Amino acid sequence: MAAEGPSSKTAKANVNLSSADFALAHYVAVTTEGESAGVEQLFAEDFNQKIQASNSQSNSRSEVVKSLKKQNGEKLNCTVNTDILEESADYMVAKVTLKFENFTKTDLVTLEHVGNDWKVSKSINSYK
Repeated sequence: MAAEGPSSKTAKANVNLSSADFALAHYVAVTTEGESAGVEQLFAEDFNQKIQASNSQSNSRSEVVKSLKKQNGEKLNCTVNTDILEESADYMVAKVTLKFENFTKTDLVTLEHVGNDWKVSKSINSYK
């Protein structure tokens, strides 16, 4: 039993990503509500984030995961609207709109069925 103590702290949280809807809901919780459980589990190995702005940026999986872990517990002051744009058995594209007081962030999220789980494989952000 003593061996279980330290390992339980480092064990990955088991988040239910068995459907695209669950994975999308968890993605929204991670990005807007400061949820940190299962962050690494949520993103595909080849995940990439693009930010469309005056100077476009691209962030790797490790950069995004590290940033989201730092936001643990921080809830964004915005309203969230989610629209599913396209869906098939192994693929989903959703539009997540975050409305803040002075601007709106639109996040086009691509999810793919990988093994038994759904993973976020791409995110494209734009601001208005």
